[in-house]
Amino acid sequence: MKIHPMWEDYPMIQSELKACISLLEKNITIKNEDVQQKIIEMLSSGGKMLRPAFSLMFSQYKNEKNEEKAHAIAAAVELLHVATLIHDDVIDESDLRRGQETINAQYDNRVAVYTGDYLFTVCFRLLTDYAEDAAALQLDKNGMEMILVGELNQMKMKYNFNMTMRNYLSQIQGKTAQLFALSCYSGAYEKNAEKLARSAYQIGNNIGMAFQIIDDILDYTQDTAVAGKPMMSDLKNGVYTAPLLYAMRENRQAFEPYILKKEQITEEEVKEVYALVQQYKGEERAKELANKYTQKALKQIRRLPEHPVKHSLLTITEQMLSRDM
Repeated sequence: MKIHPMWEDYPMIQSELKACISLLEKNITIKNEDVQQKIIEMLSSGGKMLRPAFSLMFSQYKNEKNEEKAHAIAAAVELLHVATLIHDDVIDESDLRRGQETINAQYDNRVAVYTGDYLFTVCFRLLTDYAEDAAALQLDKNGMEMILVGELNQMKMKYNFNMTMRNYLSQIQGKTAQLFALSCYSGAYEKNAEKLARSAYQIGNNIGMAFQIIDDILDYTQDTAVAGKPMMSDLKNGVYTAPLLYAMRENRQAFEPYILKKEQITEEEVKEVYALVQQYKGEERAKELANKYTQKALKQIRRLPEHPVKHSLLTITEQMLSRDM
């Protein structure tokens, strides 16, 4: 498995991520070699492993760091993330993920669902084998529940013309922000250091909120070659995100002929919706919201105790949340 070149500027984190990758390769063992290879490809297909990286960075704050345990928790976080992506692709009937054919497209939905479920089991096996206080980390209970409820809420709200910004924020809170929050929390957590862990959780939550909003903006601005998936794929799948919802606030009636058509929306109509989103400044308002969460996260990081890893936390957060929107 390859590691993203961005980590060359952070050799300490790069080294620990390589250890996580080795652990993942060691633990992903299924008899279907084609599917196993597909999982490995997905894990190394351009993803930056941001969630395990944040877990590992916060683990540096521990007084007596257990590296084996830190690597296992970070690896479990990445598996949890990838499993949800595989299930996402099934729900959205996506053919591409990071520019590569999805498991459901290459095989079928049944294989993809079982593959995602398998990764969940590997995630819990890692926690059981290495993280004896996993219950305290809430990775196997409350955190998982919130992530899956977020996915279910997105399914429930598909093609819902009455969806609000409050619905959207609640949805991404569970779907994306929760996993970033758990990543940071799980890395920082240790007995007698609950205050730092709580701060890490809030930082991760704000990072995750900003990250998803930016991702949703990019769905309206980046073409397939850059994004690795069709432009405005969320709209086509009935997933209504911040740029569209902000624009609809200004003139809901203007969108009715397109949004109420549901699955029948054409490519020409997609272009017309895009023009309306620009006209009513939906993208601009979404950028303002993403920046709000970004600034919250950076402010909270600056309040952390002084530590050599603090600079990396700041620079990486700034880098990932200033993606070209």
